Amino acid sequence: MDFTFLIIILLAVAFLLRVDFIFYIVYVCVGLYAWSRWMPARGLRHLKVRRDYADHAFWGETVSVTIRLQNLSRLPLPWLTFSESVATELTMGGKVNQAVSLRGRESAGFDYAVKARRRGYYRLGPLRMTSGDLFGLFEPQHGHFPTDTLTVYPRITPLTQLGLPSRLPFGTLASRQRLFEDPSRPAGVRDYRSGDSLRQINWKASAHTRHLLVKTYQPAISLETAVFLNLHSDEYDPNDRLNRIEWAIEVAASLAAHLIDRRQAVGLIANGLDPLQNGDVGAFDEESGRLIQSAVAEQPTLPAPIPPRPGRAHLMKILERLARLETAVTQPFNQWAMTASLPLSWGVTILAVTPRGDEVTCQTMHRLARAGFNPVLIAIEPSYNFGEVRERARRLGFAAYNVSQRSGLEQWQTARGRRQAAHG
Repeated sequence: MDFTFLIIILLAVAFLLRVDFIFYIVYVCVGLYAWSRWMPARGLRHLKVRRDYADHAFWGETVSVTIRLQNLSRLPLPWLTFSESVATELTMGGKVNQAVSLRGRESAGFDYAVKARRRGYYRLGPLRMTSGDLFGLFEPQHGHFPTDTLTVYPRITPLTQLGLPSRLPFGTLASRQRLFEDPSRPAGVRDYRSGDSLRQINWKASAHTRHLLVKTYQPAISLETAVFLNLHSDEYDPNDRLNRIEWAIEVAASLAAHLIDRRQAVGLIANGLDPLQNGDVGAFDEESGRLIQSAVAEQPTLPAPIPPRPGRAHLMKILERLARLETAVTQPFNQWAMTASLPLSWGVTILAVTPRGDEVTCQTMHRLARAGFNPVLIAIEPSYNFGEVRERARRLGFAAYNVSQRSGLEQWQTARGRRQAAHG
C-alpha cells in the first residue's frame, strides 16, 4: 500500500509540474508495481519439483534424496527459498534449507541424506517454498510440494544355522517316507525300471556298465513355515514394552530371511495392526515422522495373513509388513493362535514369536501340536527359569527357545554344533 501511495503522489506532482522526467518515473514505478505483483505467483506455478530417492531401505542404510527444481517458464525466477521436512528418526544433522535463483528453463538439484535407524513407514516432506519480487513490494508467495514415503525394513540378524532339533520339519528335510525325491540330494544309481523318466538316466554310468542306470536321490518332505508374531501389547512387560516389541519384530524378520535364503516357503501372521490396512492411511507422528495407528476401533481389524511362499520378492513383502506393524490391544495369543492357524495346511511349522512361555502359552502350543502342526516357541523376554519352560514344552510335544537378546541367536548355532558332535 505504501508503494501505491507513492505512485499516486508522483502522478499528482507530475500533473501539477508538467515535468516529463517525473512522468517517466511514474511509468517506471507503475511497470515495476505490475511486474512485482504478477511475477512471483506465476513463477511458482511454472516451477516443477521432483524428489528422487529409493523408497525402501534396510536398517542401517543411508538413503540419498535429491530435490530437483525446474523452471518451465522462459522468464527467470529471481529468488526461491525452500525447506524440506525430515522425520527426526531419519535426520542426519542440519536442516534442509536452501535458497536459489533460476533463469528461464533452468534446472537445479540439491542433495541430502537420511539414515534408516529404526524400522517404520516414514514421511519425507512436505517441501515448503517461498518466492517473491526483488524489491519486497508485496508479501512473498508460498507453495509446497507434497510428501513422499520411505519404508525402512526391520533389522535382520544373519542366521547361518538355527540349531533346531533335526526331528522338526523345518522347511525341506530328509525323511524316511518317500513322498518325493529331492534332486539336490543325490544318493547314487540303480537299475532302470519301466516308467522311469529318460531325464533321470545316468548316461555316463550306463555307458560304463553297458546297461541303463538311473540316478537316485534322498527322499525328502517339503513343509511350509509360518511365523506367528504376537504383538498383543498387554502380554509384554510394560517396563520395557517398546524395546521388546522391536526385538520380536527383528527376530521374526531374521527367521523369515533365513528361511527364504534356504529356498523355503515362509509366511507371516501377526495380531498387531497395520496402519495402511484396507488402504486407510493412518497418522504420521509429528515428532518422529513415523506412521502410527491414529485410532483403534473397539474391534480392530487384524492385517491379512501372508501365506507361505518362497522367493526374495515374497521376503520383501513380509519385511514391508513387518516395517509397518504396530502393537495394540487386539487378541491374546491363546485366543488368536488357533484361529490364525485354520488356513494353514497340515504339518506346517509354526514359529511362534511371543513374549514369554507361560503355562497358558504352552497349552496353546500343545493344542497346535495336537492339531497336526509343528509348533516352535520362541520367547523373547528374559526368563530366569526358562529351563522349566523348556522341560514343560518337551512334555507337551514342542520345542521352546528363549531369545531375549542378540547373542541368544548364536546359542542355537552352538547347540547344534554340540548335537552334531555327539552324533559324531
